[in-house]
Amino acid sequence: MHIACVQMTSAQDPADNLPVIEARLRKAAAKGASLIALPETCVFMERGRKAMRARLTAQKDNPDLRQIAALTAELGVHVLIGSMVLAAEDGERAVNRSLLLAPDGTVAAHYDKIHMFDVTLASGETHAESASYQPGERLCVADLKGAKSADAKLGLSICYDVRFPTLYRRLAEAGADIIAVPSAFTRPTGKAHWHILLRARAIETGCFIIAPAQVGAHENGRETYGHSLIIDPWGQVLAEAGDGDDMIMAEIDVSLVKKARTQIPALSHGRAFTTPTGETVQD
Repeated sequence: MHIACVQMTSAQDPADNLPVIEARLRKAAAKGASLIALPETCVFMERGRKAMRARLTAQKDNPDLRQIAALTAELGVHVLIGSMVLAAEDGERAVNRSLLLAPDGTVAAHYDKIHMFDVTLASGETHAESASYQPGERLCVADLKGAKSADAKLGLSICYDVRFPTLYRRLAEAGADIIAVPSAFTRPTGKAHWHILLRARAIETGCFIIAPAQVGAHENGRETYGHSLIIDPWGQVLAEAGDGDDMIMAEIDVSLVKKARTQIPALSHGRAFTTPTGETVQD
């Protein structure tokens, strides 16, 4: 199974980003990819809450999703839209939603980012996702079948989720062979933690990790780290992008998931224990 991860520098206007997305999807499909993954907020990265809300539409009404879906059906591959900013069902906030498109262009699965990135960095850069986004509540594992895909299961996550290992263990326990981590990691935290966190999640779960990333200086003032990665279940980096717009590919053998979990069967060795506050939890 060949997997491609697209690395890009998303602008504020979807009209600037959609031609880039189309070109990358066509290139990856021509090279034989059966799953092509785009980064977080690939369709637009707006400046400020007001500008973001002005672009919001419900998933069923979103013209950008329809355009990517039509191209997906034309190419006959699986496409993971790392995330799109869409109107939440309650109409009050947005959701940061990852969407898996089947080879016929239909939405096979979706996942709303659970963990919100609320932080002030040492540089003074601030992020307050919970002020704009409604956090998700459900994990998602989807089947990858047909159109040159192996019989595998894909677990969905987004960016800041990677710092919460329990989420990844639960995805693996639910049958995930591959876990996607589309991201827009800041440059300082990316430089310090990106590779370590992603390799750790692969080793802990015995899963392949695919992490398409945003990169560079964006119109909205953000700077993202790049270095998209594809990692095998033993924690080895199979492919890595650099510091600019790029696309990486790797051929993966899903049977290596079972092999890694047999060699290190940590998923079956969880235990219940009592915390210092007296709460009983299961790892």
